[in-house]
Amino acid sequence: MLSCQRALFKIPDEVAYLNCAYMSPQMRQVELAGRDTLAKKNQPWLVQTEDFFLPGSELKALFARLIGVRERDRIAIIPSVSYGLANAAFNAGLKQGDHVLVAEGQFPSNYYIWERLCREKGAHLTVVPAPVSNNRGKDWNQAILEAIDDRVRVVALGHVHWADGTLFDLPTIRKRTREAGALLIIDGTQSVGALPFDVETIQPDALVCAGYKWLMGPYSIGVAYYGEAFDSGTPIEENWINREGSEYFANLVQYRPEYKPLASRYAMGEQSQFVLAPMLKTGVEQLLDWGCPEIQAYCRNLTEPAIAQIKALGCWVEDSDWRGSHLFGVRLGQDTDPDKLKSAFAAHKVMVSFRGNAIRVAAHVYNTPEDLEKLVHCFQEAQQ
Repeated sequence: MLSCQRALFKIPDEVAYLNCAYMSPQMRQVELAGRDTLAKKNQPWLVQTEDFFLPGSELKALFARLIGVRERDRIAIIPSVSYGLANAAFNAGLKQGDHVLVAEGQFPSNYYIWERLCREKGAHLTVVPAPVSNNRGKDWNQAILEAIDDRVRVVALGHVHWADGTLFDLPTIRKRTREAGALLIIDGTQSVGALPFDVETIQPDALVCAGYKWLMGPYSIGVAYYGEAFDSGTPIEENWINREGSEYFANLVQYRPEYKPLASRYAMGEQSQFVLAPMLKTGVEQLLDWGCPEIQAYCRNLTEPAIAQIKALGCWVEDSDWRGSHLFGVRLGQDTDPDKLKSAFAAHKVMVSFRGNAIRVAAHVYNTPEDLEKLVHCFQEAQQ
């Protein structure tokens, strides 16, 4: 069983950082990886041709292992979720009269691109609302399944909802999209790295992840998986490093029409990321060492007693079958004063996020039972 890993981070004892969904704290070894590679630019004559390719190749291989992909060239290095989704969206084959299905309140990057494309193509954007019920997760998943018909070309979702951790049943949704002939495009930013995600099981057409949250990396770098539906697509930008033969610098003036294989065509310009790629690589290496099932188990054992106490105070938390253990939303009951609660969080240095009408709590392996005790104490203080 995984033990607390707080010593790997620079988190003061008095801080209960329950906000990894906002941004992960940086591990000591990730900081060192960045320092080492940052210093190399002081002597650029030491930067060799292989340095443009090796860090990215290693990162792609590690991320492929993390999500159960056999071919590293199915992975592209991206600067952001919006970039990775744009590559998928502009190659989705959307046409007039098609429907794109999203969940209500999902992260803006996985909404704006579809809203724009539907507007430009004369397609229809279907937003499946979150049910107002005690069986919210179950009913929401059912509503999504019922909304997928043969008019739907794309279903774009998270694995969990970014605001409250509601779990979407992707294997069942994938089965329905196949029946309807629709693509399944997933923003895995709030799940991959903490919640097991297996591409062979779920079989998404694309999976896009930012690196600075649950992948334990720095800001401004991410990774994306693109399946067979995108093997012959056109990237949103043209850069030299995505073309065949780019390893041979002397021949770059000999322009090549062929892209590198599979998802490599969708990687960003300056994908070498001399500083950020080794940092994200170090983060993913640690995740593989811990294991995503073990991270979930740690978070489950840590948070379930606290959730039971919070629910006993009249607050609502989704049933454990329909949320991740690393991320959950609390909706306040009538006996909880939200202003008192915010004051208690500040006074006790409990770090969470307010997203929509939920208080988002996001735990990781650096959190302790004492952190969760402080969280519960804040809710108790806020009782009217």
